[in-house]
Amino acid sequence: MQLCANKLDKKDFFGKSDPFLVFYRSNEDGTFTICHKTEVVKNTLNPVWQPFSIPVRALCNGDYDRTVKIDVYDWDRDGSHDFIGEFTTSYRELSKAQNQFTVYEVLNPRKKCKKKKYVNSGTVTLLSFSVDSEFTFVDYIKGGTQLNFTVAIDFTASNGNPLQPTSLHYMSPYQLSAYAMALKAVGEIIQDYDSDKLFPAYGFGAKLPPEGRISHQFPLNNNDEDPNCAGIEGVLESYFQSLRTVQLYGPTYFAPVINQVARAAAKISDGSQYYVLLIITDGVISDMTQTKEAIVSASSLPMSIIIVGVGPAMFEAMEELDGDDVRVSSRGRYAERDIVQFVPFRDYVDRSGNQVLSMARLAKDVLAEIPEQLLSYMRTRDIQPRPPPPANPSPTSAPEQP
Repeated sequence: MQLCANKLDKKDFFGKSDPFLVFYRSNEDGTFTICHKTEVVKNTLNPVWQPFSIPVRALCNGDYDRTVKIDVYDWDRDGSHDFIGEFTTSYRELSKAQNQFTVYEVLNPRKKCKKKKYVNSGTVTLLSFSVDSEFTFVDYIKGGTQLNFTVAIDFTASNGNPLQPTSLHYMSPYQLSAYAMALKAVGEIIQDYDSDKLFPAYGFGAKLPPEGRISHQFPLNNNDEDPNCAGIEGVLESYFQSLRTVQLYGPTYFAPVINQVARAAAKISDGSQYYVLLIITDGVISDMTQTKEAIVSASSLPMSIIIVGVGPAMFEAMEELDGDDVRVSSRGRYAERDIVQFVPFRDYVDRSGNQVLSMARLAKDVLAEIPEQLLSYMRTRDIQPRPPPPANPSPTSAPEQP
């Protein structure tokens, strides 16, 4: 909404007033709670305040007829702001201003009692008022949006020989490796948002038998036609099988697998599917320029990238790809949205060795940004959630797989 005022009382000895508004929500017990303050407009009795947004629940707790009190003050540097006057309204009354200006008299009760000829202390006019619905992540999931989960695992030699206990891929009979833990932690939660529970899973940076070809996106299940694994258990099984058959090599290229998932995501523009790529790596990256370009291109698509760093490396390159502080750019082009979330696994390892706790902590942080990333895509494309299907929905069509 946007408001302005006219002919407010002059409160400053030198110059005019410096007015601002304070909005209060009324509570059930008759008290008032501040819910918004406007900016101060200096030295004027006819201020025009900037438009602002406020959640309906903050203004009236969802009760459209609940009293909303608005005080008008003159700002003073020492904090002893002078009261000019007040008026009351309600959400329902404010919403009528979508069709017409609404003018409120600003009244000062003390002045009203003292002066017989007192009319008011000025007026406030509601210039504009509009209401937007903000959808939540759950609204889209209820409306049938599917999360398509793809896994990419780093099979480069810097991880160490999988047969040695020092390796990040070490297959101990007693506990999961950091790779397996990260995969299980994130996958077990995200699979609940994927109806078919089929996950394409790839490895990168290995030499493949029999001829020793280096691949940067080989299917873990060794099936080029159908890289899908059944559930997270199926992904883990294929991952362990690949460790036994391929040779860890290099270099570490992220771009091929990012581009592969992006090609699938590019075919979907109606909000029915959203792609999440989980890359688990020891952090040494060889194609930074190409990866940045792939991320910038993918930022306009319905997809997010989670990078989990395992091992003791310094992950500066990964931090750079996570656009929380500085948006990723390539050749002068900036990412449309921040779609990368990077976390170092070591920050989540429970000191007592409790793997379940480590995995729960990791999953919570890793998945925290996905809902907002999905919403930012839907908002920029003006895609609204579909109404939830009836109680017995028909089977959904199979998602496009990368």
